[in-house]
Amino acid sequence: MSKKDRIGLYFVLPWVIGFLLFTILPMIAAVFISFTDWSIVGTNIQFIGLQNYQEIFNADQFWHSLWITFRYAIIAIPLVVFTSFTISVMLSKNLRGAGVYRILYYMPAIVSGVAVSIVFRWILDPNNGLINYILELVGVKGSNWLYDPEWVLPSYLIMAVWGAGGGILTYLSALKDVPTSLYESAEIDGANSLHKTWYITLPMMTPIIFYNLIIGIISAFRKFTDAYVLGGAGGEGEFYMVYLYEQAFAHYKMGYATALAWILFIIIMFFTVIVNVTKKYWVHTE
Repeated sequence: MSKKDRIGLYFVLPWVIGFLLFTILPMIAAVFISFTDWSIVGTNIQFIGLQNYQEIFNADQFWHSLWITFRYAIIAIPLVVFTSFTISVMLSKNLRGAGVYRILYYMPAIVSGVAVSIVFRWILDPNNGLINYILELVGVKGSNWLYDPEWVLPSYLIMAVWGAGGGILTYLSALKDVPTSLYESAEIDGANSLHKTWYITLPMMTPIIFYNLIIGIISAFRKFTDAYVLGGAGGEGEFYMVYLYEQAFAHYKMGYATALAWILFIIIMFFTVIVNVTKKYWVHTE
């Protein structure tokens, strides 16, 4: 090994040590903990094999929380991707005040999740909330939102769309890299704005859409902060991560909760692999 290679390894070594100590070792420990009965309060750890997993799959509450999370993910992910992409295309135009709108749309991505939840507790309030107040102005009777089981999911979808600005930054950066010569050629051929968006902008943006889709899958299945703060009537706000948190820190079933975490990891990995397998059919990288 040359001196130059050794110097490079020395620079990489701190990251390697940190990766081993704070990622690999905790994952190995988590595998073992998922096969144990451990209350986290004491040091008494009892190895019980697959009992935690058997108990999980026999628990109605597990399937209920998984269904709530899956139902939210299957609607929120494409909705947020579409909203972010559409807003980005509009903000990419050199219009007056576009910079101000970029800041306003991106600002929700940097606001604390707890603060956002508290704000939406007021916005979605059935009696004094902003949404119902606006609906009353146009003669529409508002819903009970988080206090009505049928409206809990739409309430969280509204919050998801409100936070869609998080992906705008990546879309705007990618839009700047689309060659203007493609648009000029399309204009010569008589293409209008819709044609240029559908046949040029959208295909050129598919790598970024792919990236945001993966991030969206991970974020949707790991939804926790606002769901924990706001909840929802009829248990419709008990997302998977909320159920996991309650098992770990309310019922002190750390082994059970760790098994839930590994199941969540497998679910996210499953959908991520599916998206990666289908990538070759719709992502244009050339």
